[in-house]
Amino acid sequence: MGEFFGTDGIRGRANQYPLTADMAVRIGRAIGIIFGDANGGPPIIIGRDTRRSGNMLESAVAAGICSSGTNVLLARIIPTPGIAFLTRHHGAAAGVVISASHNPYEDNGIKLFNQDGVKLSDREETQIETLIREDASDSLKEALGNQVGAIQTMKGSRKNYLAFLLRSLPSDFSLDGMKIVLDCSNGAASAVAPSLFDSLGADLTVLHNEPNGTNINHQCGSEHPEDLRRSVLESDADLGLAFDGDGDRLIAVDESGSIISGDQLLAIGARFLHRRGQLWNDVLVSTVMSNIGLKEALQSIGIRHAASDVGDRYVMEKLTDLEAALGGEDSGHIIYRAYHTTGDGLLSALKLVEAMQEEERPLSDMAKFMTVYPQTLVNVPVNEKPDLRTLAPVKDAIHKAEQNLGDRGRVLVRYSGTQPMCRVMVEGPTEEMAANCANDIAIAIADAIGT
Repeated sequence: MGEFFGTDGIRGRANQYPLTADMAVRIGRAIGIIFGDANGGPPIIIGRDTRRSGNMLESAVAAGICSSGTNVLLARIIPTPGIAFLTRHHGAAAGVVISASHNPYEDNGIKLFNQDGVKLSDREETQIETLIREDASDSLKEALGNQVGAIQTMKGSRKNYLAFLLRSLPSDFSLDGMKIVLDCSNGAASAVAPSLFDSLGADLTVLHNEPNGTNINHQCGSEHPEDLRRSVLESDADLGLAFDGDGDRLIAVDESGSIISGDQLLAIGARFLHRRGQLWNDVLVSTVMSNIGLKEALQSIGIRHAASDVGDRYVMEKLTDLEAALGGEDSGHIIYRAYHTTGDGLLSALKLVEAMQEEERPLSDMAKFMTVYPQTLVNVPVNEKPDLRTLAPVKDAIHKAEQNLGDRGRVLVRYSGTQPMCRVMVEGPTEEMAANCANDIAIAIADAIGT
């Protein structure tokens, strides 16, 4: 991670550094210089979620790109994976998304895709950071008159994205008779998910699809599936599907009201592809945060597990290296690489219901394939991010927990790449033991560097 970029783009409180309007112009200018072409080359596409600050940052980033001499196409409100698709589909120079994903509405961010619809490498982010710091406005004297970039609104962006999603299914696929509850998190999925599932004939109940600029992710969506769970039980639905604010995550609820995590969805997807002979090289990629039960489930049917760093761009890098077809995170970022280049909550939802129909089993039964080990995750707000190995009390607390757990669990402590937090994850043989170990470590962190 650099000065501006975290694990998923540039993120922070909107209208505060580094996400002020003037900084967004500088960021846009840097993007235009790195990816654009001042000689009438392909444009850069920008999309956003439903946050109040989205218009401000979209306009500022677009202005910066135009100042580099590169044209801009505005896709307006659309899920993040929609921009990845449109960038590839239209041969754009790059794709930009104004979104802070699952964060509260006060936050916002800038995510980037290269011309192949893939999130940027560390090298590309470093190049952009250098230009942001230097503010390259003096080098743009040639972008004058008709060399200044123009801004146009893209027509049919959501329609094209929906058509792309439907192409991932058999032409005769139907959800007639299936009762589904959707939670759109008052975010970008509100504009596409109901239309997608309605077009397939599902009996729909739709929650949290009335964004007002300030209700995105508020007690809803993949981070807060309580309303979804309630609605599934009340409506006797077959399943519930929850997306996050920018539509790149999926969390499900089965017909009994149990929450199905990203790891469980990966296990179901891996078995589905494996049975079809479509799990390339019989390997699945997930991050170091994945539950131990995922690896055990995969091993039981001869699938190899490979671990990546946290962040779906690192999952994608590992998928590419291993020529693998499926990977993701427990948070619900899932990449079906035969179809897409990034995590896509709507695509993952379609693959889940396709697997359910093929196996003709309820989701609760399918989820039993993976045993979920008790896991406790504690987020500790911090005011700085020093190397944890230099904090003796924290190091001692981690060592003590690992000794207590032995080979019956594991400990993972890492800083968030998108927020001022340290995440403590402990898996153990019982919920009580995992919680006690995690809390002891969290207290040590809070005492050392907590806010």
